[in-house]
Amino acid sequence: MKVVVTGAGNVGRHLAEDLSERGHHVTLIEQDTTVAARASRELPSSVRVVLGDACEPYVLEEGRLGEADAIVAATGDDEDNLVTSLLAKQEFAVPRVLARVNHSKNEWMVTEQWGVDAAVSPPHILTALVEEAVTVGDLVRLLKLERGQVTLVEVVLEEHSSVAGKPLYELRLPLDSAVVAIVREGHVVIPQPETVLTPGDEIMAIASIEAEPELLKALA
Repeated sequence: MKVVVTGAGNVGRHLAEDLSERGHHVTLIEQDTTVAARASRELPSSVRVVLGDACEPYVLEEGRLGEADAIVAATGDDEDNLVTSLLAKQEFAVPRVLARVNHSKNEWMVTEQWGVDAAVSPPHILTALVEEAVTVGDLVRLLKLERGQVTLVEVVLEEHSSVAGKPLYELRLPLDSAVVAIVREGHVVIPQPETVLTPGDEIMAIASIEAEPELLKALA
């Protein structure tokens, strides 16, 4: 797969290296001369480093964005990531556009209207991980899908939950939701209709935003 990554900071550099190690053809675009030079020194020779501003169409052309299967706008500037994403989708018709969101307050802007197929927010992910570590009985959003309309959520079953000891087929799950995995004592259990829930189970489910409240009630 041909992938273009913008921003050669810690995130972009490590992403480019990881993708290259997995056998993908990677081009890394960076506008800071010093940062670009460091990337050229530290990254494998298979990673092509382009010096320039990824908000400029001619720089994206130099990065051969028109040939790319995917682009990751991974700079530390949300505005730059939005502009790059819009150019990638509208001017270069890149099939898969991913954008990094550095500030949670900007998440609402990073949508398909700006050419973004999926947004990744490090602050949101860290918040989810903290909540996962300390929360029992509440719903924790782990990952947003379908431009924020669907989420991967987790619920840890409480000791006195009304559904403990019941098989999945007895649960009244809302429409637009499904249990996709159960983590039990460090092992992944593939859910079946007859799977019996036990206290402490970490239940992973996919649900639409509208279905989340009813899903939490069903697992209470």
